[in-house]
Amino acid sequence: MVREDFWVEVFKIQGSVTPRVAGRLFGFSLFGAAVYLFFEVLQFHNGLATAHYEYIGVVLALLLVLRTNAGYDRWYEARKIWGGIVNQSRNLAQIGLIYGPRDRTWRENYARWVAAFSPVCCHSLRNEQNFEEISELSEVIGTGETRRLSEANHMPMYVVRRIATMLRDAVAAGEMDRFFFLQAEAERARLIDHIGGCERILRTPLAQAFSIKIRRFLFLYLLFLPIAIVDAAGVATPLVVFLVAYPLLALDQIGVELENPFSQARLNHLPLDQISATIRSNVLASIDEIPAMIPYADSPPHLAHAASEVAPARFGRETADVSLQSICPAET
Repeated sequence: MVREDFWVEVFKIQGSVTPRVAGRLFGFSLFGAAVYLFFEVLQFHNGLATAHYEYIGVVLALLLVLRTNAGYDRWYEARKIWGGIVNQSRNLAQIGLIYGPRDRTWRENYARWVAAFSPVCCHSLRNEQNFEEISELSEVIGTGETRRLSEANHMPMYVVRRIATMLRDAVAAGEMDRFFFLQAEAERARLIDHIGGCERILRTPLAQAFSIKIRRFLFLYLLFLPIAIVDAAGVATPLVVFLVAYPLLALDQIGVELENPFSQARLNHLPLDQISATIRSNVLASIDEIPAMIPYADSPPHLAHAASEVAPARFGRETADVSLQSICPAET
């Protein structure tokens, strides 16, 4: 992954949480300006020490970091699970296509159903099940099966059952050895485990009580912040409130964005469509038989390359012979 230049990311808006917290940020800043005007017009002095308020801010920042870390753990676990889906899909496809029936129709159907698993999981995690929402799957498994899929109780399980049926039929027809059938079944079971792990992340959000307390604490802190600093900050009170509120509100929103790594409404959702497209390309490319291997003797290295390698290779062999003689001298 290529990281963009420092100044590009400093001023980048796309992918940033700033637009999503801008309303709250300017609201607290305007409230800070109103507090300053109120104290300035009425000549009030609160006489509060700001040191104690700074300690409270440190505690709040720690709580927000804990929430952000919890969200990142969910995001990273989901990415590892989808890495497993990539590996298991490739393994399952290769076992069936290499050790399964040679029939072209069976091979193509098998590869297409394996390739369909990842996009079906993607739609299922995004709660997309209507035919219109999953219509692009008709390019992989056909329109008729896509309609059946949209009516299924659990779409990933429907795909897995189709794969299992094809494997069972291949074994029953004597076109697949039971050993390789068991290997394919192990990979298929791992795919079920992976979608179960994704559903666990999706249906177990951060505890609501924890989220409520943090946001309530954050609101009260920013509400009383201009009152606590108005004597020391003076006319700069709105600016100080802005500079303090920006990172705190941004951390809070980042925790929210990371909580659901599957939703396209989140800024940092996982690139599930790209991952699924990669799996589909890899699996469907395996349908055709690879050509017979060309023996090394029938395809020697390029002459220019070979000539440049002759002297170093010969020198290496002579050096090795000398070293062996020095270590193991011949018996007299």
